[in-house]
Amino acid sequence: MSDRLRPLLRWETGLALVVVIIGIAGASVSSAFFTSNNIFNLGLSYGEIAIMTLPMTLIVISGEIDLSVASILGMSSALLGFLWARHWPMLGIFLLVAVVGLAAGAINGLLVTRLGLPSLAVTIGTLAVYRGIATILLGPNTVANFPVTYTNLGVNAFPFTGNDLTYSAAIFIVLAIVFGVVLHATPFGRSVYAMGASVEAAQFAGIRVKRIKTTLFMISGLVCALAGVLLTFRLNTAVQNNGLGLELAVVAIVLLGGVSIFGGKGSVVGVVLGELAFAGIQNALFLTNFNQEAAGIVTGALLLLSVFGRNAASFSSRLRAWRPASRRSRGSENPAAITPP
Repeated sequence: MSDRLRPLLRWETGLALVVVIIGIAGASVSSAFFTSNNIFNLGLSYGEIAIMTLPMTLIVISGEIDLSVASILGMSSALLGFLWARHWPMLGIFLLVAVVGLAAGAINGLLVTRLGLPSLAVTIGTLAVYRGIATILLGPNTVANFPVTYTNLGVNAFPFTGNDLTYSAAIFIVLAIVFGVVLHATPFGRSVYAMGASVEAAQFAGIRVKRIKTTLFMISGLVCALAGVLLTFRLNTAVQNNGLGLELAVVAIVLLGGVSIFGGKGSVVGVVLGELAFAGIQNALFLTNFNQEAAGIVTGALLLLSVFGRNAASFSSRLRAWRPASRRSRGSENPAAITPP
């Protein structure tokens, strides 16, 4: 097994243990923690967030970041409500929402790759722009008369799952498998890792860095548009502030899952475990009547802990690699260690 994968496996193993501990602690503080109803509600509450973490994982591994994900979700939700209020057919709405999501991602990608702007600054700007478009589309209005056929997708269980799995959770599982295969078992995924490790080396290796990064942002836009549709049907409401502030939770989960903020390291398995840990902690606090207005403190603490823990693990790995080399160097400089001819 390569040295590059060992730190990831150690992080994922530790995170899996954390998930187990959270499960034990959650069950001890509330008997409702492992009930089917609570598991179903977890899927409802965190399904859209989990879906958005998948493209974010690839973007961060590539060395970039997208802070506009929740605004694209909100813009897509507002567009869905705006068009439905004007009696558009639902199929046409889906197609236009998908195109708008792709276009929003393409704008992010082109600004980053073609103009050479930092993705942090670009997506902070488009975060405000896309949220502003949502406000223009709906203003203070609310659209809530969606067909029951579609709103049932947001609140009913996925068939043949024993009423435990929501549609958004089922979609997340399918997408996690797809993203995992693409990232870990295809040349495209290896290119994403190479770009995150060193853009210059990736370019010298013939990797089309600009095209791949633009594609990643477009995929993110499309997936976030899908999440916006799912959120709208779950709430049966389209308002201009749907999904407001969810980008912090998305980034926190991705970093908690072991993805390096500097790029080049991370895995889909780690992000899935990070989602379980994040949702488990939040749900356990909710079941203990923790002040939900202070829940943001937990999110921020997890974000800081994940960054510190990842950097500490990398430093420890580098230190272990340095010590044998140092001993070999001292041995070669010691005349007593040299056997005379």
